[in-house]
Amino acid sequence: MSASASVTARRLAAAALAAGALVSVAALPATAADHARPSRPVVEISKVQYDSPGRDTRSNRSLNSEWVELTNTTRNAMNLDGWTLKDESGHTYTFDHYRLAGRATVRIHTGEGRDTRTDLYQDRRAYVWNNDHDTATLRNDHGRFVDDQSWGHRRSGHH
Repeated sequence: MSASASVTARRLAAAALAAGALVSVAALPATAADHARPSRPVVEISKVQYDSPGRDTRSNRSLNSEWVELTNTTRNAMNLDGWTLKDESGHTYTFDHYRLAGRATVRIHTGEGRDTRTDLYQDRRAYVWNNDHDTATLRNDHGRFVDDQSWGHRRSGHH
């Protein structure tokens, strides 16, 4: 074999090995981290009282018996300024200058009231959350999805 044929053969062999290495890397199985479930939200919708107890009288007491609870699952306080809580009809509550302490829960009531560290009020005179079906959606101050909770919807597909 000539020197030039030998060099060509080595180059072809090197190219084949490099291509094989690339194929083997691409064919590697995904790691467990690639298939990990999304992490739990830092602030989550922990409970929704969408049907205020008793008759719907539209009184402030009845309106305030309809609420959504948010829980901070971390030890650190979270600044919720600009975050939103929205229903399917587009009723939106925007948090204004509110910090949720670590491992704390806040209840956002529909009616009117005086905001405290543990209770916030939307100051509405009509119900927000539908009793038969609705979705409460929490988004951060950049409009990114954080968490949601739905009720009364039929699930499609297999359970």
